[in-house]
Amino acid sequence: MASRTLISRATRIKAKLETALQAAVLEVEDVSYQHAGHAAMRGIEGGANETHFNVSIVSTKFEGHNLVKRHRMVYDLLSDELQSGLHALSITAKTPKEAGLGVGADKV
Repeated sequence: MASRTLISRATRIKAKLETALQAAVLEVEDVSYQHAGHAAMRGIEGGANETHFNVSIVSTKFEGHNLVKRHRMVYDLLSDELQSGLHALSITAKTPKEAGLGVGADKV
């Protein structure tokens, strides 16, 4: 019988976003510990474990899309996580130009 390794939600989030958005920059921060005492999290086994994340993404896939559309893109990619315990997601979604990356980014 093959053994099954559990992959953290942060690792799954990172893999999904990296693959679909081909992110130039991707930061995934688990901030669940900040919400462990909140009423909605008390009933969850182990407290607020992997339920709240900050995500910062820089991707060319965001070019031509407004902020609402960018957030929808991220939420759509993580829909299964949102259905299985991901409670809150703070998203920063920028194009390389907005983030100051790329040709001429070092010019003042």
